[in-house]
Amino acid sequence: MSQFDKYHGLGNDFIFMEDFGGNLLSKGEMLAKALCHRQFGIGADGLVFITRQAGLYTMRIFNADGTEAEMCGNAIRCMAHYLLDHGLAQGPVIQIGTLSGVKEVRQADEWYVVDMGEPDFSFSQGNSVEIVSHDVSWTAYPVSMGNPHAVVFVDDLASLDFTTWGPRLEAAKQWPNGANIEFTQVLSPNQIEVRVWERGAGATLACGTGACAAAVVSSKLGLTQELTAGAIRVSLPGGVLAIHGGFDNHVFMSGPAVKVFSGSIDISKIEKERKL
Repeated sequence: MSQFDKYHGLGNDFIFMEDFGGNLLSKGEMLAKALCHRQFGIGADGLVFITRQAGLYTMRIFNADGTEAEMCGNAIRCMAHYLLDHGLAQGPVIQIGTLSGVKEVRQADEWYVVDMGEPDFSFSQGNSVEIVSHDVSWTAYPVSMGNPHAVVFVDDLASLDFTTWGPRLEAAKQWPNGANIEFTQVLSPNQIEVRVWERGAGATLACGTGACAAAVVSSKLGLTQELTAGAIRVSLPGGVLAIHGGFDNHVFMSGPAVKVFSGSIDISKIEKERKL
């Protein structure tokens, strides 16, 4: 039997499993599809293996559809919480490896502050991208926060046909490997509302890297205050994240992480069922 813990960050939920020996990593796609299923598995937006690389605890995260993601802001806060819960880290500052580099997470009371690094606009040289889908034109602002994002501004999120346009824009030809889509409404100079259609997961209650992407682009375009002037509150379906900037162009994300429950599962049984 393999042990697991389930955590969530603003309702964006993950299954965590230790894989220090690297025995499960090659099965990531299969296990993510099975374990993340809401009806036939544990249920989650993603599966996280906690690995050890060069003496550093490293997050390897697989989306519910089995694809591997480079980085996830909500998951990395949950992983910091896991490491502290299990006595694998002392805190308050924790270094965690990801496919997009080492991230520093600082515990601040019941919240966690993550240094998300610098935003990368190289994909479009900082310019917007026009997407025409089903005879409708959209203006998207690409940015990477360790994984690909496209920020799209709307006047009224409530009236948006989210489940129709999310997958269409995710699969736009402009990003061959797909992108996370942030539909964003500016509410005030220091608050935006965002709904994210996540690459490989679909509609989620929150997305940490997506919140950062939306805040960065909003600030860059002058639609909100500069990130160095104070935190921008990003309202997501699952709650609020605070995004602010450092003078080194780094972006910082603050938010909670919550343990849901622990359990055990027979992976050999899952493997057998998948082969039938």
